[in-house]
Amino acid sequence: MSDCCAPPLKNANGRYDLVVVGAGSAGFSAAIAAAEEGAQVALVGHGTIGGTCVNVGCIPSKALIRATEAVHQASIASERFAGVESHGRVSNWSRVAAQKDALVSGLRQAKYVDLLPEYNNVTYYEGAARLVDGGVEAGGKLLKSDRVVVATGARPSVPQIPGIETVEFLDSTSALALTELPCSMMVLGGGYVGAELAQMFARAGVAVTLVFRSRLLPEAEPEIGQALAGYLASEGIRIVNGVTYRSVSRTDGGVMLALTRDGHPETITADRLLVATGRTPNTEGLGLSDMGIAQDASRAIIVDDRMRTSRSGVYAAGDVTGRDQFVYMAAYGAKLAARNALNGNSLRYDSTVMPAVVFTDPQVASVGLTEARARTLGHDVRTSVLTLDNVSRALAARDTRGLIKLVADGASRKLLGAHVLAPEGADSIQTAALAIKSGMTVEALAETIFPYLTTVEGLKLAAQTFTKDVAKLSCCAG
Repeated sequence: MSDCCAPPLKNANGRYDLVVVGAGSAGFSAAIAAAEEGAQVALVGHGTIGGTCVNVGCIPSKALIRATEAVHQASIASERFAGVESHGRVSNWSRVAAQKDALVSGLRQAKYVDLLPEYNNVTYYEGAARLVDGGVEAGGKLLKSDRVVVATGARPSVPQIPGIETVEFLDSTSALALTELPCSMMVLGGGYVGAELAQMFARAGVAVTLVFRSRLLPEAEPEIGQALAGYLASEGIRIVNGVTYRSVSRTDGGVMLALTRDGHPETITADRLLVATGRTPNTEGLGLSDMGIAQDASRAIIVDDRMRTSRSGVYAAGDVTGRDQFVYMAAYGAKLAARNALNGNSLRYDSTVMPAVVFTDPQVASVGLTEARARTLGHDVRTSVLTLDNVSRALAARDTRGLIKLVADGASRKLLGAHVLAPEGADSIQTAALAIKSGMTVEALAETIFPYLTTVEGLKLAAQTFTKDVAKLSCCAG
């Protein structure tokens, strides 16, 4: 770290109002929230400052996804638009990667390192942390405090497949660091990381096989996962689902995966194996069991709706808790944890209107309840499904891939959930989030004025679909 991050002479007795363990998005959010309330804060980092999102997650992955999306759009433009000739290809992946690295480095400096001097009451310490009676030990120092926020994040997990330890597999971190592309790649995992990276590498020119146990995006609406799988397959990605993994082994040219599918043994080979089967919390070495801090079966720290752990004065937030693993939810939860630690536990964590986005193309965006969850909760569920060939924006763009599904309560008519699969779906979901948060009915949403030739207008059309055949309406009618 630079000199700006060295501990100042203040707090020479080592006592702080709050100690935050973890210097990623959640940790910084907690530290800044506490500092803004005048607290003296010790922020403990270990490794690269900034955590997952800026270094090895959101920022680098979305930069590379955008790069390969540009390649894909150039390659298919002549198929969509008459009189247009174009072609795109990745000519130098090392230059693409270097540009991504420069972006990461710049944001890490601007949004993390350079922020520390702006908060005089935040002292940064570097070192492995361990919770002890009376505070936190880090870097050979005892940081004394009655209140601690643990925000150490998570890392890619490794599935228990026989032989996997014998191959040099990639995870999301090392895959994003590649400076040369393999000819072929197997991607294990049908969640959002697997789907995003499989499409990204395929568009960069890699022959990709996407393998997963059940269905693509198992937490999404089935219609969306099924449609997205078809779109990925149309781009040349081989989809192998409904499998049981048997073993992984090295071959002369790369790696081989043995699996069982529909009761029959199969093998798949590729130059590289990318494992994207989930994440595991960073809780080793923190001394949690010695402090009586409860963890679940995945070793995630258990917290209540005030972000409190099972030990008084100790809070946790972000991916280390194993829930709502999005950077904005980590920052939100960490801010609540810090304020509750300082001010008496009055703030509740609420993720009922949490938007989520998968940055495939088309994008998957959702908020609120799925149809299945709404039924489980006892709602008299009503749904509407609108395909994008009913949305003028998609027709003009000559790209009607996708659908919009709304979930409503039949009695109150209130919107309960919105699920969008569309090339620009991510920028539409916040409108649905606000509609759900304000308690709008589907009729009120259908009567709201939306700008024409936008993807978000599809929400209005999907709301109208509860009672009308929108195919029989003129442009902007309703």
